[in-house]
Amino acid sequence: MPFEFEPLKIPGVLVIAPRVLTDNRGMFMETYKRSEFAAAGITEIFVQENYSSSVRNVLRGLHYQRRPQAQSKLVRVISGEIFDVVVDLRRDSPTSGQWVGAALSAERRTMLYIPDWCAHGFCVMSDRAEVVYHTSNEYSPEHEAGIIWNEPALAITWPVDDPIVSERDQQWPLLTGVK
Repeated sequence: MPFEFEPLKIPGVLVIAPRVLTDNRGMFMETYKRSEFAAAGITEIFVQENYSSSVRNVLRGLHYQRRPQAQSKLVRVISGEIFDVVVDLRRDSPTSGQWVGAALSAERRTMLYIPDWCAHGFCVMSDRAEVVYHTSNEYSPEHEAGIIWNEPALAITWPVDDPIVSERDQQWPLLTGVK
């Protein structure tokens, strides 16, 4: 199996480590294989790919899309390093309102699977980071939503004290405002 799937403390959120083949020419790895992902419980078909490039201390998030356009995500860093955060938004879950974080980097080549019932954000820990992620639904502006990145009830331990946050991301509501 070319992938190892590591569950995090929120069931359904997975760190994925691909098998990397290296030789004198460089390296090769599979970044997605539907049959193996489905065997690990990831059954979505990814329909959109997004790319972002950010400088050190940029914090993006916490974003999600409301149903029926909710998006599962498969996140991978192709340059640099980020601290990725996932928040469980399900009201009936034992982990509702809890968060998990994972450091992802181009060097480690790990990925993060984020179910569609989660909010997502990340902070850049290297001079620059390039992030590619696949989504299970196309972006829909009318379904876009978020939670303020420094929500006191979540008490997320971000790796920077004074992040660079967009004006839009500074305007998201508290977790209690999530619909």
